[in-house]
Amino acid sequence: MRSLLMKSPVAIAMFWIAIYLMITLLPLLILLLYPPTGDRTIWLEFSVALGFVGLAMMALQFALTARINIIEASYGVDLILQFHRYTSIVAFFFILIHPLILFILDPETLQLLNFLEAPWRARFAVVATLALIGLIVTSIWRQPLKIPYEPWRILHGILAACAVGFGLAHALGVGYYLNLFWKALLWGGLSLLALWLLVYIRLVKPWFMTKKLYLVEAVNAERGNVWSLVLRPRGHEGITFQPGQFAWITLGISPFRMREHPFSMASNGDNPECLEFGIKAVGDFTKTIKDVKPGTKAYLDGPYGVFTTDRYEDSAGFVLIAGGIGITPIMSMLVTAAEREDERPYLLIYANKKREDITYHEEIEALKVKLDLTIVHVLREPPEDWSGESGYVDKELLERYIPQRRGSRNYFICAVPKMMDQVEAALHELGVPVTHVHMEHYNLV
Repeated sequence: MRSLLMKSPVAIAMFWIAIYLMITLLPLLILLLYPPTGDRTIWLEFSVALGFVGLAMMALQFALTARINIIEASYGVDLILQFHRYTSIVAFFFILIHPLILFILDPETLQLLNFLEAPWRARFAVVATLALIGLIVTSIWRQPLKIPYEPWRILHGILAACAVGFGLAHALGVGYYLNLFWKALLWGGLSLLALWLLVYIRLVKPWFMTKKLYLVEAVNAERGNVWSLVLRPRGHEGITFQPGQFAWITLGISPFRMREHPFSMASNGDNPECLEFGIKAVGDFTKTIKDVKPGTKAYLDGPYGVFTTDRYEDSAGFVLIAGGIGITPIMSMLVTAAEREDERPYLLIYANKKREDITYHEEIEALKVKLDLTIVHVLREPPEDWSGESGYVDKELLERYIPQRRGSRNYFICAVPKMMDQVEAALHELGVPVTHVHMEHYNLV
């Protein structure tokens, strides 16, 4: 079993899914093995089951956001965070339905909503539910509410801790299902694990980051309103990474401030002495990159991500499809492949609005000397003397360039969500196996 897990990424992924389901459904298992005595309706038991499952799912959210390398390596941060979002919403509805069923079964229990006169166990439930509502609302509508990322992230952690902590206090206060010591100990252990993961994210991991300082060597202007942030390690060997991966960067402040931002590396993954990040000036933070001075302190948390050609050594070649700043991780793939003298064919389809927006244009062209590289530029607004492709990366364009044997290549797509969805659908219509299509999203938060 151990050797299978070590050799098969699919087996590892299935293993972690099984662990998640086991912990989530553990409360129901306990109820079946040691049900409390008493005459209670099936709807009441169903309500309680939803509450326990929802609480367990909320506690596990801390593990999903802790960036645990062994778990992240099976799925990628992108997929894990999407799973985190959806399971949080499911847990929210489970916990919300739990009291609604009780109110329908016994309308007198509505008196428990009187916060000033209700028993403490009911007050804990109200506080936990309000914290969970605030958590969901501020997460889904963060941008419409214009909540800055850094304050939101701190608020997110506080609300999550309140939801789980007060939720457990409510369950212990009721006591009907946790009347046995070992049951209370089990739930206490699960909550302590969630608390430890919160401490690990906020304190332990930043402390480790302070031990590996980086300094900004240069900030270089690129085409397309992109800036190359060049970092060098100070007092340590630096990190190697798989081309296409990314890291969370903290610039000019302590990592304990929790103001970090994810960016893909654009440099050679095998060179730990110099890390280069391609950053497009589109947001409040990214617009300040051009003003960062050489010598500025930087801290990294990474590398992360499964959007990398290194996971597909048996592939006969690669089709790389980028839009705008989506070229950054793909640039790392190409540069690393060139330095490794990779003999496999690479096809790059790169979409931009205008010719002057083509980031790394000269650098990409120069790679054709070292790589079997075919480059297809696609412009939405081409100049009059443009002889290349124009419009959008659609099915017709892809059919002209991708290999006839669709399954012989692996396809990597990094662009805005609309373009990725369109390209993914087109590749599916052209017969590309879904297992050979890999995508990376810009926005992780």
